[in-house]
Amino acid sequence: MADNADRYQDGEAHDPLVDETEDAREASSAAARLFDIRRVIGGLFVVYGLIVGLMGLFDSSAEIDKAQGVRINLWAGAVMLVFGLLMLLWQRLSPTEVQEGRSDES
Repeated sequence: MADNADRYQDGEAHDPLVDETEDAREASSAAARLFDIRRVIGGLFVVYGLIVGLMGLFDSSAEIDKAQGVRINLWAGAVMLVFGLLMLLWQRLSPTEVQEGRSDES
């Protein structure tokens, strides 16, 4: 009787194969989110933006004069950082939906 009580949850039958299928879907969904191109591009732009931006903070006066008085590295780093953060925000607000693969069983 106790075994039957474990098999029913909220009055519905509980099937271990359904649990395995749901776990597999969650795993494939997590893998799809991990390798979402928006995450890769956003992460790279954030890293490069930080590097170039920090270089721009410590530019010498010769480098600033070479760019006609504009801290070009600082501005380019800021733009890359903002773009990378926007890509990551887009990925966060609109997550990837995994489509079910069709099996051709004939």
